[in-house]
Amino acid sequence: MQLFGMPAEKGRWLLIPLGATILLCLGTVYSWSIFRKPLEKLLSINATESLLPFTILLIMFAVLMPITGFYINRFGARLITTVGGVIMGLGYILSGLNSNFQILTFTYGVIAGIGVGIVYGVPLTVVAKWFPDKKGIAVGLTVIGFGLSPLITAPLAKSLIDSYGVQQTFVILGIAFTAIIVAIATVLKTPPQDWQPTAGNSHGSGQSNISGTTSGQILQTPAFYGLWLCYTIGTFSGLAAIGISSPLAQEIIKLDATTAASTVSLFAIFNALGRLFFGWFTDRFSPKLGAIVSFTLVLIASLMMLRAGQGSVATYLVAFSLFYFSFGGWLAIAPTTTLILFSTADYAKNYGIVFTAYGAGALGGTLLAGRIRDIFGSYTIFFYPTTALAILGIVLAVFMLKRSFSASTVSQVN
Repeated sequence: MQLFGMPAEKGRWLLIPLGATILLCLGTVYSWSIFRKPLEKLLSINATESLLPFTILLIMFAVLMPITGFYINRFGARLITTVGGVIMGLGYILSGLNSNFQILTFTYGVIAGIGVGIVYGVPLTVVAKWFPDKKGIAVGLTVIGFGLSPLITAPLAKSLIDSYGVQQTFVILGIAFTAIIVAIATVLKTPPQDWQPTAGNSHGSGQSNISGTTSGQILQTPAFYGLWLCYTIGTFSGLAAIGISSPLAQEIIKLDATTAASTVSLFAIFNALGRLFFGWFTDRFSPKLGAIVSFTLVLIASLMMLRAGQGSVATYLVAFSLFYFSFGGWLAIAPTTTLILFSTADYAKNYGIVFTAYGAGALGGTLLAGRIRDIFGSYTIFFYPTTALAILGIVLAVFMLKRSFSASTVSQVN
């Protein structure tokens, strides 16, 4: 079988950088903290309000992702990616054509969020189907684009805002992202049903999934609820950290706006590395161990930030690197765990259901962070709930994810 003019076993590797590029465009949402201060000044809004478009986008993203999963096989990867890319780009463009906060919340939060939700799962599904023998590392390498995005888009957005203003920046990014996503969509396709690489097998890690566990049946398993709750906690802390990193650096650590923006780019590297590391770690060991390590890092980071103050640059850099690393990990732990525990054939539907946890975490984390800033005048208090939730996450992982590996349902993990 040929793919990109070469044997499919070799050609499939090109799908990873292509999928990562699409996710890099979508992941510009993680550069939102760069937009907040200019928007607060332009629209005369407070910290809670400037987080609202970001929060709404994440919720729409989480809602649309599972719905899209039910239609990938019906309409195909190319069409869904194209439609989603156009909608996302339109949302960005319309966000730059008005100076009204409510309209911005709709155009960026709802319209762009719908586009992101439609597109996001497609590259992951395509890659997962082409790599039944290396699912963890393949998905981790693809999803790295979403986490790595701020490394490129944060300084790019800062430069564009400085040169053209925040509104024109939305327009420029919308046009560019639409063109890139639509171009890549033309070459996306899934393999024939039950396709296997010539060498290897569909479970390179030695872990076998629950045969025939459909999207409806996973709701009856303790493993699903353990994964959903852990994923919610992981995204609660991570998405809030992403939303507040730049303003927190300016307000608490007293960094200037340009330096604060550059730290967001640094953190993007750790976000990406987290996806790679935890994709491999979860595939090699177990979802339980992956979750425990992730929450331990969040606990350390939260305790560090409770002691941070003016001039605590090293503390801020280390703590937020851990937040981003752990959060990036969950964008690999959750899809890899879904592949490990449930039917690969129903991956798009199953992970779509699991992904609703992302929306729950986004809503809770970002809104609470904004309210704490407006009420107490500082983001520091926010790290008390993240400390408590990290401890709760460890407990949930130990007791609920462990049940996923009973002898009656899943083969012994390496």
